[in-house]
Amino acid sequence: MSIAEKQNQLLEELALFQDWTERYEYVIGLGKKLPPMEESVKNPEHLIKGCQSQVWLDASLVDGAVRYSADSDSLITKGMIALFVRVLDGEKPDAILTADMGFIDRTGLKEHLAPTRANALNLMATQMKQRALAFAGPPAH
Repeated sequence: MSIAEKQNQLLEELALFQDWTERYEYVIGLGKKLPPMEESVKNPEHLIKGCQSQVWLDASLVDGAVRYSADSDSLITKGMIALFVRVLDGEKPDAILTADMGFIDRTGLKEHLAPTRANALNLMATQMKQRALAFAGPPAH
Protein backbone atom coordinates (compact mmCIF):
# COMPACT_ATOMS: atom_id res chain seq x y z
CA MET A 1 0.00 0.00 0.00
CA SER A 2 1.45 3.39 -0.97
CA ILE A 3 1.77 6.31 1.43
CA ALA A 4 -1.09 8.10 -0.37
CA GLU A 5 -3.28 5.00 -0.02
CA LYS A 6 -2.50 4.76 3.69
CA GLN A 7 -3.33 8.47 4.08
CA ASN A 8 -6.66 8.01 2.29
CA GLN A 9 -7.49 4.97 4.42
CA LEU A 10 -6.81 6.97 7.58
CA LEU A 11 -8.92 9.89 6.34
CA GLU A 12 -11.78 7.50 5.54
CA GLU A 13 -11.59 6.03 9.05
CA LEU A 14 -11.65 9.50 10.64
CA ALA A 15 -14.59 10.50 8.43
CA LEU A 16 -16.68 7.77 10.10
CA PHE A 17 -16.79 9.89 13.26
CA GLN A 18 -19.33 12.67 13.24
CA ASP A 19 -17.85 14.92 15.88
CA TRP A 20 -14.32 15.91 16.70
CA THR A 21 -14.35 14.43 20.23
CA GLU A 22 -14.90 10.97 18.70
CA ARG A 23 -12.04 11.63 16.28
CA TYR A 24 -9.78 12.55 19.18
CA GLU A 25 -10.72 9.39 21.05
CA TYR A 26 -9.83 7.41 17.91
CA VAL A 27 -6.47 9.22 17.56
CA ILE A 28 -5.71 8.63 21.25
CA GLY A 29 -6.52 4.95 20.66
CA LEU A 30 -3.98 4.86 17.83
CA GLY A 31 -1.38 6.28 20.20
CA LYS A 32 -2.14 3.61 22.78
CA LYS A 33 -1.49 0.94 20.11
CA LEU A 34 2.02 2.24 19.35
CA PRO A 35 4.63 -0.35 20.29
CA PRO A 36 6.45 0.67 23.48
CA MET A 37 9.58 2.71 22.89
CA GLU A 38 12.83 1.67 24.53
CA GLU A 39 13.43 3.85 27.60
CA SER A 40 17.08 4.26 26.55
CA VAL A 41 15.92 6.09 23.40
CA LYS A 42 13.83 8.60 25.34
CA ASN A 43 16.66 11.11 25.50
CA PRO A 44 17.23 14.69 24.31
CA GLU A 45 18.69 13.47 21.01
CA HIS A 46 15.33 11.91 20.05
CA LEU A 47 13.12 14.68 21.44
CA ILE A 48 11.19 16.73 18.88
CA LYS A 49 12.07 20.31 19.79
CA GLY A 50 9.30 22.89 19.88
CA CYS A 51 6.48 20.59 20.95
CA GLN A 52 4.55 21.56 24.07
CA SER A 53 4.59 17.94 25.24
CA GLN A 54 7.59 15.68 25.19
CA VAL A 55 7.63 13.69 21.94
CA TRP A 56 10.38 11.22 21.16
CA LEU A 57 11.03 9.93 17.66
CA ASP A 58 13.55 7.35 16.54
CA ALA A 59 14.13 5.85 13.13
CA SER A 60 16.19 2.99 11.80
CA LEU A 61 16.72 1.52 8.36
CA VAL A 62 15.66 -2.13 8.11
CA ASP A 63 15.90 -3.89 4.73
CA GLY A 64 15.77 -0.56 2.89
CA ALA A 65 12.69 0.68 4.78
CA VAL A 66 12.51 3.31 7.51
CA ARG A 67 11.11 1.95 10.77
CA TYR A 68 9.90 4.56 13.23
CA SER A 69 9.32 4.31 16.93
CA ALA A 70 7.72 7.15 18.85
CA ASP A 71 6.25 8.05 22.21
CA SER A 72 4.93 11.06 24.09
CA ASP A 73 4.06 11.99 27.66
CA SER A 74 0.70 13.28 26.36
CA LEU A 75 -2.05 10.94 25.09
CA ILE A 76 -3.27 13.24 22.30
CA THR A 77 0.28 14.02 21.16
CA LYS A 78 1.14 10.31 21.17
CA GLY A 79 -1.94 9.76 19.01
CA MET A 80 -0.88 12.50 16.61
CA ILE A 81 2.61 11.03 16.13
CA ALA A 82 0.93 7.61 15.72
CA LEU A 83 -0.90 9.01 12.66
CA PHE A 84 2.44 9.75 11.01
CA VAL A 85 4.01 6.46 12.10
CA ARG A 86 1.07 4.56 10.63
CA VAL A 87 1.42 6.33 7.28
CA LEU A 88 5.24 6.42 6.98
CA ASP A 89 6.56 3.38 8.88
CA GLY A 90 8.03 0.71 6.64
CA GLU A 91 8.38 3.00 3.61
CA LYS A 92 11.54 3.66 1.60
CA PRO A 93 13.36 6.91 2.47
CA ASP A 94 12.75 8.46 -0.96
CA ALA A 95 9.00 7.77 -0.72
CA ILE A 96 8.87 9.47 2.68
CA LEU A 97 10.82 12.48 1.42
CA THR A 98 8.41 13.02 -1.48
CA ALA A 99 5.23 12.26 0.51
CA ASP A 100 2.61 15.00 0.68
CA MET A 101 2.07 15.56 4.38
CA GLY A 102 -0.87 17.90 3.73
CA PHE A 103 -3.18 14.97 4.46
CA ILE A 104 -2.96 15.93 8.14
CA ASP A 105 -4.82 19.18 7.33
CA ARG A 106 -7.66 17.11 5.85
CA THR A 107 -8.13 15.17 9.10
CA GLY A 108 -9.90 18.18 10.62
CA LEU A 109 -7.89 17.77 13.81
CA LYS A 110 -5.96 21.03 13.61
CA GLU A 111 -9.11 23.16 13.92
CA HIS A 112 -9.72 21.77 17.40
CA LEU A 113 -6.14 21.91 18.69
CA ALA A 114 -4.47 24.69 20.58
CA PRO A 115 -2.09 26.55 18.22
CA THR A 116 0.94 25.01 19.93
CA ARG A 117 -0.39 21.49 19.35
CA ALA A 118 -1.35 22.27 15.75
CA ASN A 119 2.21 23.51 15.21
CA ALA A 120 3.47 20.25 16.71
CA LEU A 121 1.88 18.36 13.80
CA ASN A 122 4.08 20.31 11.37
CA LEU A 123 7.16 19.70 13.54
CA MET A 124 6.43 15.96 13.63
CA ALA A 125 6.05 15.75 9.85
CA THR A 126 9.29 17.68 9.37
CA GLN A 127 11.21 15.51 11.85
CA MET A 128 10.00 12.29 10.25
CA LYS A 129 11.21 13.51 6.87
CA GLN A 130 14.54 14.60 8.36
CA ARG A 131 15.04 11.15 9.89
CA ALA A 132 14.29 9.57 6.48
CA LEU A 133 16.74 11.96 4.79
CA ALA A 134 19.53 10.48 6.90
CA PHE A 135 18.89 7.13 5.18
CA ALA A 136 18.31 8.41 1.64
CA GLY A 137 20.86 7.66 -1.03
CA PRO A 138 22.95 10.36 -2.69
CA PRO A 139 20.99 12.59 -5.06
CA ALA A 140 20.93 11.40 -8.68
CA HIS A 141 22.88 13.55 -11.13
